[in-house]
Formats: sequence, C-alpha cells, structure tokens
Amino acid sequence: MTAQSWRHIGPEPRKGGIVLVADHASNAVPPDIDLGIDPALLHEHIAVDIGVDAVAEDLARNSGIPAHLACVSRLVCDLHREEDNPAVIPEASDGHAIPGNIGIDREARLARFHRPYHDALAAWLDAADPALVISLHSFTPALRSAPAPRPWEVALLYNRDDRAARHAIKLFEEHGLKVGDNEPYSGRLLNATMNRHAEAHGRPYLAIEVRQDLITDAAGQARWAALIGKVAGQVAILLEAA
Repeated sequence: MTAQSWRHIGPEPRKGGIVLVADHASNAVPPDIDLGIDPALLHEHIAVDIGVDAVAEDLARNSGIPAHLACVSRLVCDLHREEDNPAVIPEASDGHAIPGNIGIDREARLARFHRPYHDALAAWLDAADPALVISLHSFTPALRSAPAPRPWEVALLYNRDDRAARHAIKLFEEHGLKVGDNEPYSGRLLNATMNRHAEAHGRPYLAIEVRQDLITDAAGQARWAALIGKVAGQVAILLEAA
C-alpha cells in the first residue's frame, strides 16, 4: 500500500517570491503501518509539529505563500533528518518507545516516504526559484525527557547561512517577542532540510520555530500566520536591497 508523503497548497510559486516548507506538518500513519503506540501519542509533539499545518494553511490563503507540506507523521519517517541518521525512523522519542519501528525494513520505509518527499521538494524549489524559503516548525514549552522550561516564543535556526535569520531575529524582537537565536536547539546540529535544499543552493531561508502553546487554537494560528507573513516579506525586501 502506498501513501504520498507530501502535498502542495496555495498558489503556484512565483519566481523570486517566498515559499514555505513544513517537514512535520502531519500526524498521519498509513493503515498498513503499526507503530505499536498509544494512539493518543499521535496528537503530541513526538508525532507532529502542533499548529504548523494550520499556520501554513493560513499563510497560503491570506498571504499567498505556497507550501510544500509533509503528510506523514515524523514517527513513520522523519523527513527532517538525513537518511543515515538513526532518528530518521525513530525507535524512541522523548522517552516513548516506538516498538513498531524496531527491526523494520528501513530501506523500504525511506524509499516510500523520505526520497519522494525530498525529490518533489527539490523539483518544486528548482522550478520556483524563490528569493526566500520559510522552514516552519513548532517546539514544546518543555520536553518530557528534559523538563527545563523553554522561554522563547519564537526562534530562528541556521547553520552557516544566517543572512535571513539575522534580519528576522531583529524584526520579531521589535514586536516585543522573546526570540531564540539557535534555540531551543542549534541549526548547526539539526538543519537537515535547509542544509540540503537551501544552503547547498545558496538560497536564503528562515528556519522558524514557534512555541506550540501559542498556536494551538485558531486565534493563535491566525496571529502567528500574519506575523510570519509580515516578517518574511520584510526580510525578502531587506535581502534584495543588500
């Protein structure tokens, strides 16, 4: 049984415009895959970046930013990991065992989900030739396995290329927000999709992490979609002027 690992929403990408990528936008598990977990876990952060799908939908609808979205849970295949990263098909996540991923045919799982997602993303970005790529994720206020509070409301992650991030950090701070600079984790350690599809091609990008409790309802999702759209537009102008 097959299942497509990605979908596109919004208008056709405009050359020199802004596009969005969300690797963890879905908690879907194909019916032929049994992860061996409590189904309630599919609604927690280990399975999906809470709120991201709705924010991306709002950005596509109201800001005209097209998006390439995952439509399979990160517990099935984590599309924001390199193929050789053991966590690409996690056997545990934030203290929860994922027994259905132990002893599986990992090559088959990668061929079914990971490669089609990234092949489609590469072709989409090549055709779009965007001026700016938004990579959208959300993070928990604290982890079960590391309960120290994460006070940032939004964060910008980057590896080597911080051109866009520097502008966005300043702009979000001007809105009175507590902004993480390569927090709650560093893009120098985990930046797989943007390393491959942005930095490797010289494309400026904003790897944005929004704290999940701020985008759990429609009002929060709309607020953050409007704010991200505004900041991304300002960053694109600043990059063009540089």
